[in-house]
Parts: sequence; structure tokens; C-alpha cells
Amino acid sequence: MSDVTTAEFNEEGKYLRKVRSFVLREGRLTKGQAQAMEQQWPIMGLDYTPEAIDLVEVFGREADTVLEIGFGMGASLVEMAKASPELNFIGIEVHKPGVGACLAEAAEAGVTNLRVYHHDAIEVLENSIAEGSLSRVQLFFPDPWHKKRHHKRRIVQAPFAELIRSKLKVGGVFHLATDWENYSEHMLEVMTAAPGYKNQSVTGDVVERPDHRPLTKFEARGHRLGHGVWDLMFERV
Repeated sequence: MSDVTTAEFNEEGKYLRKVRSFVLREGRLTKGQAQAMEQQWPIMGLDYTPEAIDLVEVFGREADTVLEIGFGMGASLVEMAKASPELNFIGIEVHKPGVGACLAEAAEAGVTNLRVYHHDAIEVLENSIAEGSLSRVQLFFPDPWHKKRHHKRRIVQAPFAELIRSKLKVGGVFHLATDWENYSEHMLEVMTAAPGYKNQSVTGDVVERPDHRPLTKFEARGHRLGHGVWDLMFERV
């Protein structure tokens, strides 16, 4: 689980920027994480730029690109990249130990189709990702801000849905997952109202966890305890 961003929204859904637009959470790195940052960042790290990156140049090939927002410690992202070598993967995370852990794991797995940002997700999406360039955007277990008065801090709001849509190719998919039922209802409401999307669920609500999203340890434990996880997949039309 990851704090994706510190952007907030006012009641009309406009972004409220803090004076500093976001906080990079440094945290204490383990020796292995620090070493991975030093050795792997030059290979897999993407430094934030205010202009759009050229995906063919970054990955050295033409391929569909999947972007994950807030990958936590990166275990499932690395697993996905390893399982789908034909796809490009980009991960964004503000928490430095998570970035270090992800780089270490990717290096160990011999993954070459993954690049990562240590930066605010909104800023990367707004400026560094070209319009219509992504085939999938993933937002798994974002901070649920479960207190009612904090709901406006939830990242899934109308302007965010619109931002994601602009970055997806037609036919590209925004895949969301949460283990908070109340947040899944909020996500469904926002995404159903968002123009230019079609829900991939035949029942008009959630979908079964697709094969491409690995079951996390945390989630497997939740299943045993009878906790639910809700997946939503919306296609850009």
C-alpha cells in the first residue's frame, strides 16, 4: 500500500496544490536498497522531466506500455514485468525504500522491461507521459482515506479519471483495485460518471481479479480471513 500523491482536491474536484507540490518520502533504506539505488538507478531509473518521454527511446523498442501508480515495495510490479516480457512497464513511487526494494528485486529477477520514477504520480502523468501512449494504467490499493472527512483526499476523483483517460490509447484500460468496499463504491461512482470510458464488467460493477494482477501476500492473507478485494477495469473508448 502506498501514499500515491499528496495532491488534494477541493469540493469541485479541482487540484489543491500544497506549496511544495508533493513530498518525496525518503525513509531509511536498508543496505540492499541503497546498493540497488546506486547500481540499478542508472539502468532502470527515470529522472523526472517536465516534457514527455519517448517510450521507444526509453525501452529501445516498440511495445505496449503499462504504467503503475504507487507500486509500494514493487514485488507485484516486478512479477508482472517478468511474466509479460512483451510489455513495457513503468512504475511510479514516492517512497524511496520502495523504489530501492523494487530495483533490487527487478535486478535479481533479470527483468529488463521495467523503468521506475521516484516522483509524484500526478506530476509525472501530467508532464512526462505523452497523450494516448499507454495501453494500461494500474492503481492498486491506494490510500483509502477511510474517514469521511478525508474522502476528498482520495486520488480517484473526476479530474484524475480524466487525466488517466487522456494518457490511455483508445482500447487502453484503467485497472483499479482496493480492499476497502466503501472505496470501491466511490471508485465505481467516479469511473461510471467519467466520460470516454466503458466498464469492462458485464454486471456493470466489479470484475474478477484478472490473471495479470498477482495475488499479494497481504491479499492472500485477507482471503483466508474473509476480506474482500474489488477490481474495476474501465476501457478508454
